[in-house]
Amino acid sequence: MDDPDDGRDALPDPEEDPPDRTPTVSCSRCDREWDLDYELEELHAGNNAVEQFAMDHYRHTGHYPDDVTPWQVDCRECPNGEQFLGERPARRFARTHARHTRHTVELTPPESETETIQTE
Repeated sequence: MDDPDDGRDALPDPEEDPPDRTPTVSCSRCDREWDLDYELEELHAGNNAVEQFAMDHYRHTGHYPDDVTPWQVDCRECPNGEQFLGERPARRFARTHARHTRHTVELTPPESETETIQTE
């Protein structure tokens, strides 16, 4: 039989401060850690706060923070590649580039084998 006072259904004490759930990001190369209050409150990035910070960090430092590895999209004919933090935009870019240029594109996920995307 369940004890009605076991604490499972207890409401939080309104006098206590709520736990801080602000995400943090660290970079061992910079030897720093950041909380993402700015991305949440000023940029209104919401669920994309970590991605927004990671992209900004890369633009300013040339490397990604810890635990962030981008999807790499490289055209076999064009000199430049692109990086994306999500599969969907990486695949969209690869397919669109192959379709418009008729070039073969290599799509490399963070932890998987390279996939070749060709024009139809």
